[in-house]
Amino acid sequence: MSEPARLHYLRREFAGRFGPGRAFSAPGRVNLIGEHTDYNEGFVLPMAIDRRTFVVGAARRDSIVNVYSANTSSQCSFDLERPSRGLRKSWADYVEGTAQAMLKRGFSLSGAELLVSSDIPLGAGLSSSAALEISVAYALARLAGVSDPDRVQLALSGQAAETEYVGARVGIMDQLIVAFAEPGAALLIDCRSLRRELVPLELRTASVLICDTRVKHQLASSAYNERRSQCEEGVRALRTALPDIRTLRDVGVEQFESIAEKLPDPIRRRCRHVVRENARTLRASEALGRGDLSAVGALFSESHESLRDDYEVSCAELDTAVDAARAESGVYGARMTGGGFGGCTITLLEESAIDRVRDAISARFRDRFPVEPEFFVSKACGGVEEHEAPG
Repeated sequence: MSEPARLHYLRREFAGRFGPGRAFSAPGRVNLIGEHTDYNEGFVLPMAIDRRTFVVGAARRDSIVNVYSANTSSQCSFDLERPSRGLRKSWADYVEGTAQAMLKRGFSLSGAELLVSSDIPLGAGLSSSAALEISVAYALARLAGVSDPDRVQLALSGQAAETEYVGARVGIMDQLIVAFAEPGAALLIDCRSLRRELVPLELRTASVLICDTRVKHQLASSAYNERRSQCEEGVRALRTALPDIRTLRDVGVEQFESIAEKLPDPIRRRCRHVVRENARTLRASEALGRGDLSAVGALFSESHESLRDDYEVSCAELDTAVDAARAESGVYGARMTGGGFGGCTITLLEESAIDRVRDAISARFRDRFPVEPEFFVSKACGGVEEHEAPG
């Protein structure tokens, strides 16, 4: 369904339940490079994709927020003045958690009626949760009369929802790209200072192909938190030689290589990935800026190998998709993207190679796995926004 058609449908659905409403949306994202660096205060290079979460809403006169999910045909309600004590362990936690975090950051909110719908695949590593958080946050702020909400505070509120309400120790990358994305560009984010730099995507005849493996292995959540703890352990160990470091962000590649043997395995490999991935991300940003797609592709491939071997967050499905893509002509590079253990890969390739790469990956999957991967090509899109009412 096209975006105008989706908006028309959702406005009509909302009007049938609550009356006239205002429409907002926020995108999913794909991370071009910079994986598992955000919670180490490092660098990331994501772009927003043309899959979005839409919110149609209207303000209420009280403090009650009612949210209806068109995807799941389910509803949640909460009172802004009486936070829930227990977690629902559902999408509702992202919504209430974001609202409560906004209140703690000084936003003045009113109750609201909200209708939510998304075409971002769930569990694919494309930030469906951040799109939900930021679209709802922006909607609540605008419906409460805030004409230009502070997008950094919206992003921090979404991150707090995940850490405090959902229990995932996520970094800030997803929420920042969803809030600040611009069409035709990636965003180089310094996850310590939150400084952002637009990086134009000069792809010419190339494209970014996203392959959703449609698998998510159960150990993903526990392994994510374990990797974060291992990085923190590595920092404590490295401080014996580098007492001034705060996170792995503060360690250069040459510095690390000179003292890496002091770390036990697998802590050494976890830290090596993060230190090198930060350097790769900065190099990829520079290469994209000058249109050197071969250099970008090589960095993609190095990143995947590091995630597979040093950080150990890949899986058979992701490796198969990457290997199949890299075997085809017209491909600059491929890598897994997201937290790992399933989800998506991205391939930087010539447009003329798209169909051939899709077929090659699908053929490999048919031989090995019971699921059929899904593909889409995405341009870099804009971030959270309010949509004008139809004329």
